[in-house]
Amino acid sequence: MARIVVSTDRAPKPPADIPLSQGIRKGNILQVSGQTAVSPETGRLVEGGVAEQTEQCLRNVIAVLEAEGGSLEDVLMLRVYLTDTAHFAEMNETYARVVGEPFPARTTVYVGLPKGLLVEIDALAVLD
Repeated sequence: MARIVVSTDRAPKPPADIPLSQGIRKGNILQVSGQTAVSPETGRLVEGGVAEQTEQCLRNVIAVLEAEGGSLEDVLMLRVYLTDTAHFAEMNETYARVVGEPFPARTTVYVGLPKGLLVEIDALAVLD
């Protein structure tokens, strides 16, 4: 079974110097690469704080899922990467509003990200 590269204009394209795909599908499994708060329309980081960045990250994840006919309902696991523990509550509130119940499994870790990025989110989905 071959791996299929998933690509959509509805999510930001990875920079040319970063070797990754927006997503990879093998069979009915889709792994969405970590999505940042870059707007696909402008190619720039969205304005605002962690709430706005979390929402844009999730919009980008959803766009990659939809490119393969999926949705958040197909997601088994979301991984959230935050740069600051103080942002957890605000991220969590936005996450809950956008993702909705039933919530997929989730891991949240604290990491260093490039300047300006407060959050990054990836997803693992099983598609019908």
